[in-house]
Amino acid sequence: MSEQVRVDKWLWAVRVFKTRSMATEAVKKGRVSIDDLPVKPSRVVKVGDVIAVRKSPITYKYKVLQLAGKRMGAKLVSDFMEDVTPLSELEILEVQRNMGWFQRERGTGRPTKKERRDLDDFFEID
Repeated sequence: MSEQVRVDKWLWAVRVFKTRSMATEAVKKGRVSIDDLPVKPSRVVKVGDVIAVRKSPITYKYKVLQLAGKRMGAKLVSDFMEDVTPLSELEILEVQRNMGWFQRERGTGRPTKKERRDLDDFFEID
């Protein structure tokens, strides 16, 4: 394939971002890099490039296996990219997912006496 594909279009086509404008915005804000160098939305992707996408709280890394200019079904994505995100990054995501229940909504203030006692019982604090 001698087709040239922009980085924002490729990220949208392989379903990393929901819309192309979201992909373009992420690239403009510096959340996307290729081989540890920040890129512009018009940067052409090549087979073998490793694209790093920073989505809070972790940085995903994808290796380009094939070029794609049109959005595809989720089942076909594995033919076009390989997820090479380090396990240490994925563990951060898992820890945050498990700690989500502990976070209080912003603006709810301090825990009440009953909530504090329930938390103490849960964590077995004497």
